Amino acid sequence: MTAGDADLVRGPGSGDGVDVVVVGAGISGLVAADAAHRAGRRVVVLEARDRVGGRLRSRSVAGGAVDLGATWFWGNEPGVWTLVERLGVGAFRQYATGDAMFEPGPRRLAGAPGVGEAARFARGAQDLATRLAAQLPPDTIRLGTRVTSVEIDDDKVRVDSTGGPITAGHVVLALPPPLVAEGIRIEPALPGPLRELAARTQVWMGEMIKAVAVYPEPFWRAQGLSGFAMSHQGPFREIHDHSGPDGTPAALFGFAPSAAFAGIDEPGVAEAFTAQLTRLFGHDAARPSWTEVVDWSRDPHTMPARPHPRRSTAGYGAAEFSEPVHGRVHWASTETAEGFAGHIEGGVLAGLRAAEAVVRAVPTGRA
Repeated sequence: MTAGDADLVRGPGSGDGVDVVVVGAGISGLVAADAAHRAGRRVVVLEARDRVGGRLRSRSVAGGAVDLGATWFWGNEPGVWTLVERLGVGAFRQYATGDAMFEPGPRRLAGAPGVGEAARFARGAQDLATRLAAQLPPDTIRLGTRVTSVEIDDDKVRVDSTGGPITAGHVVLALPPPLVAEGIRIEPALPGPLRELAARTQVWMGEMIKAVAVYPEPFWRAQGLSGFAMSHQGPFREIHDHSGPDGTPAALFGFAPSAAFAGIDEPGVAEAFTAQLTRLFGHDAARPSWTEVVDWSRDPHTMPARPHPRRSTAGYGAAEFSEPVHGRVHWASTETAEGFAGHIEGGVLAGLRAAEAVVRAVPTGRA
């Protein structure tokens, strides 16, 4: 838990008579809660983790922060930019100057573009979530509180959690749909086709490993390299410069499918990552100051314990996710967004959509 998260903790506890309970304090849930609160609705946010941000997870290091989850946003994503400007979040352009590396080889490719005109958060992506959470009144966010069931009546919803029951007018499920399908009992039950859609929707980032290596300096830049690499040899398929503004802290990160490291612990993954970086960028890459690995497939708050065998991204932005369930339960996660699904922008749009539905349904701020 970061210092910013500690300031937000108000502990598990019961409460009644709120307009909306938001399940999940990732970017979707925080956007939904913030929008509903600013519209005068009474909100409680329940989060199973001990921090806010969900898949926006950052770690402070000397000279700045690195991202262990979501990293980028782009110029055509106004939802994120609106939050950046409103909350005073620092942003800078992804470093993309120089040549790229390619495997097998390794071979040097002149001017390979990487992720294009991407932007990053100066203090890490989680800073966006922490600042947004700070806009909510005290006692709104309850960390370490896992929701177990949602029971819908004609005029209210009862939400049971490890922190006790809460009665509300509406619920926003700001979780990946498969987690809802597997882990939250909903009564009356989700219609069969909707439950199947939720279960089969692939979790964005849910089957990926992200590894970050921090160095004393961005030595690859002095070699005329951008830090971007593509590999068909693996185990990491993409590698990018992950340095902060002006190159501090200096870092590289890579993505690999979790399946490539089945049965291998995080130190073993870190060793394989360092070996691949050394193969691509030379002996200077063999001595990182610090390395961290996050296997998102092993995070129970991200991936279901029993993923659907035919899961896919085909359900991203499905129209069914835009309709309230039994009139009082609303979906909100990047997978459910009608646009930019799988991006931070998708999470923002899904949260706004859910909040707008709640505000329309509770015009006076009373459930």
